Amino acid sequence: MHETTLINLYSDTVTKPTAQMRRAIAEAEVGDDMVGEDPTVNRLEAMVAELLGKEAAVFACSATQANQMAVRTHCLAGDELLSAAQSHVACSEAGGPAALSGVTTRAIPDCNGCLDVDVLEGQILPDDQHLCRTRLLVLENTTNAGGGRVYPLEQIQRVGRWGRENGLKVHLDGARLFNAVVASGHSAAEICQEVDTVTVCFSKGLGCPMGAALVGSKEAIAKARRARKLLGGALRQAGIVAAAAVHALEHHVARLAVDHENAGAFARAIVDIDGISVDPGEIETNIVFFGVDPALGTAKQLATRAYREGLKIGALRSQAIRICTHLDADLDDVLEAAKIIRRCVREGFAETVVSAAGPYESSAGTVDQNARA
Repeated sequence: MHETTLINLYSDTVTKPTAQMRRAIAEAEVGDDMVGEDPTVNRLEAMVAELLGKEAAVFACSATQANQMAVRTHCLAGDELLSAAQSHVACSEAGGPAALSGVTTRAIPDCNGCLDVDVLEGQILPDDQHLCRTRLLVLENTTNAGGGRVYPLEQIQRVGRWGRENGLKVHLDGARLFNAVVASGHSAAEICQEVDTVTVCFSKGLGCPMGAALVGSKEAIAKARRARKLLGGALRQAGIVAAAAVHALEHHVARLAVDHENAGAFARAIVDIDGISVDPGEIETNIVFFGVDPALGTAKQLATRAYREGLKIGALRSQAIRICTHLDADLDDVLEAAKIIRRCVREGFAETVVSAAGPYESSAGTVDQNARA
């Protein structure tokens, strides 16, 4: 499939920098970020800290790296963190807490990726030399594998307070935080009020080529900078990519509402297809999950057939597909994508041969975990 003819709804990470963003990148003033002398990075860090109502921020290569910096900032080897069973930290960061920081992850049953106090009560382990020390609570807003759900403000503040009142540090994986801001109508500072650190990602809905930030208190961010160095992500003339993030924060946040509207339009356009299951009323942001009846075939087979028809989508589970709307896909694209799904179902895809390295699989033939990004 030629890239120029492909409708790519595989993830919101697939966007290309806009012409204006490329101009900002080309004209960025740079210095040595390792010693705090890159003015564009400094501007970005100050900007995102202010937006989230925190004291400081540190630029990172990716949201995964920022999350792992937070784990190492808050925990010691032998500690444990609590997170939703479907969370990105638990499922999609290559076992980073254990591999990089010696921290155990305990997955808590969740509702669409969200946690509440009732499921967290009793989960903190007692102070006993035989046990891990429960140290960190990780939340995710919006929820990725949970379907792009947004925490209600009162719920995320209630859970954050519960964690802090019980002696835990609370980290928010806000890779799509600004989707939550736009969908909820609440400010980033309100959403982050009861958490200690927050990750924000610039390479998803905001459309940057790379980059994230970890935000928190001055003390926490000082520790996180050390963790960034240890993890190999200390940066030099990073203003080139930080300029893209500054541009995105200034120009791309409000337009996320368009992505949310397009996701809803896609869901409504496929809801009546026999064998496809989706509830348009559950679409809150830019992520749509839909089920595939096993009688039709597998999600992998549908994704393979759709790719041949000009649509790239992610087979996240054996009978479930995820699509993400984004800056580079307009309403015409998502409606055409729905037509392709309808055509694939009508013509049949159960006999489609799935290659070992298809558009949604790794070379090992397993579901591509990038579909979780």
